[in-house]
Parts: sequence; structure tokens; C-alpha cells
Amino acid sequence: MKLKIGLPKGSLQESTFRLFKNAGYTIKLRERSYVPVIDDNEMEGLVIRAQEMARYVENGILDMGITGLDWVMEQDAKVVELVRLRYGKVGFRGVKWVVAVPNNSPIKKVKDLQGKKIATELVGFTKRYLKKQGIEASVEFSWGATEVKPPLLADAIIEVTETGASLVANNLRIIETILESETVLIANRNAWKDPWKRRKMENIVILLRGALLAEEKVGLKMNIPRNKLEKVTQILPSLHTPTVSNLSDDKWVAIEVIIDEKVVRDIIPDLKRAGAQGIVEYPLNKVIM
Repeated sequence: MKLKIGLPKGSLQESTFRLFKNAGYTIKLRERSYVPVIDDNEMEGLVIRAQEMARYVENGILDMGITGLDWVMEQDAKVVELVRLRYGKVGFRGVKWVVAVPNNSPIKKVKDLQGKKIATELVGFTKRYLKKQGIEASVEFSWGATEVKPPLLADAIIEVTETGASLVANNLRIIETILESETVLIANRNAWKDPWKRRKMENIVILLRGALLAEEKVGLKMNIPRNKLEKVTQILPSLHTPTVSNLSDDKWVAIEVIIDEKVVRDIIPDLKRAGAQGIVEYPLNKVIM
């Protein structure tokens, strides 16, 4: 049997391949090819745009796929959400779909969009959102460069952003966030009911979550004089408690912990001052909770 998986083309492709690599799966894609080679004989893949992924998973062309929550909601796809994987092209934050207008626009709030023209790539979701708000407006699909359309081609736009920098650069201001999104792993409903495919997908979820968690953490090990052990362990945050091992010299012990990478630079000097020696920091591939 084969599990058919969809992988996102474009901005998420490189980070997705790297995440799978850390999870234990090597994915190779030849130039101009859309069919990757995966070093797992039970899997076959297809690289397609994230915007189309949910439709192909819903229809059963793919058993599972990685896309954005926003595109699942845009297509109102009937799929199984397996896990949310907070990663993107620039880091671990999600993205937002926001309503933006020119700085000098009289539009101050969403209700002011009544009767206005809106450009966006997220047409279906936007229309449903406005309907719930009781707002009638013209929503047009934007093929790109959406930020430059107001005020000549549209009164407002609904655009995706991670930092908001591009909107500011185009003299736009945000008046509302209508959707917060992150990367999700989704499955076809029938595939999820198949025992073999479900077990395979559950295994992938465990490994991907472990790989993603490991990207934020590092391992740290060091040697400590036994009489300084309590002082050092008070400095160390860890997932549980530090692993303490005896050394051949009974006056010393070895400590090993897993900690958030962002705190390492702050605590290593403190560990050194507390008596730790031979401090080694090392990267992790997976952390399974």
C-alpha cells in the first residue's frame, strides 16, 4: 500500500522539506519536477500549491497534505485536521489575513466597507465573513500585487501578512484581522478511516511534531563538582529534571538537559560561574513528548 501525500510548492517548500528531513524522511525533487522521491517505500508525493491542497485531499486524490489553515477555510474543505505545525518561511509565527486601506482612506472599521470594492486572493472566505457581518460589498479576486490596488482599483484589500511591513511600505494601514492561520496537516476522511493509512499518518504526525519541537530546543551537557550540584540544577530549566550521571571521579557528576535554545546564551555564563565545566551545546533532530 501507498500513502499519497501532498507537499506545498512555493514559500513553504524548503522549510517543509527540512522539517521532514529532521523527522527522518529525505525528500528529493528534481528541477521542474512535481513528483518528489521520498526514502520511504510506503509513501509517494506530489508537490502542488498550498492554495489547491485542501481540494485534492478532500477529493481523495491525496490521502494527506500540508497547507495553510486559511486555504482549508477558503475552500470550506471537508477534511480531517491532523495537527497544526507552527512554522513558515521566516520562522515559527503564523500569518494573519487583514483588512487594509490607504492611510488617507475614510474607512475606519469593517462596517465602513458597505458598498465598497475589495481585492483579495481569499475570495470565498471573505464573502462568507462579510455576509456574517451583514455587509454587502464587491469582492474581486486578486492575481497578485494586491497591495498596489488601493485606491484606484479597490477601496480596500484583504491580504495575508506575517509582519505587516509590506503593507506599511505601500502606505496602507490595517483596520481589522479577519483570520489567523498556520500550517496544518490534513487528511482525506476515507483515508483516515483506513486502519493502515491512519496508523501511517499517526506515525508521521508524531515525528513531525517531534522535529518541530526540536527546532526550538538544544541539548546541553556538562561536568559539575558534586558539591556544586544543587547550585547548578537551580539554574537549569528542563523538560523534566536533569539527567545526572556519576563519573569515574566520585567528586564529579555529569548533567544533561534539553532546554529552549533562546535561554542558552543567558544561562551558560551563570553555569560556568556556578562551577560547571566542559559545557557542550548540541542540536536536536526530534523531541518526542
